[in-house]
Amino acid sequence: MNDKMNETMKFEATKETPVEPKEILFSVFESLEEKGYNPINQIIGYILSGDPTYITSHNNARTLIRKIERDELLEELLRAYLKCNKD
Repeated sequence: MNDKMNETMKFEATKETPVEPKEILFSVFESLEEKGYNPINQIIGYILSGDPTYITSHNNARTLIRKIERDELLEELLRAYLKCNKD
């Protein structure tokens, strides 16, 4: 009998590096543009409805955008807007 069968195997899950909402938005924006969509309209459609089909699967954009909650996306957008338009 094989001695390896009696040993405890060790499994280590690889942890994904967290991606910033800002990076995800830029990546998704780029993917939508590459496919000929209006990125602003598509991202707004996704945020308002929660329907991932507003986002192309090109370059894994749909999978990427679903890694963060829609309220986090809104928070990031508002933060960036206010920062850029501060008097």
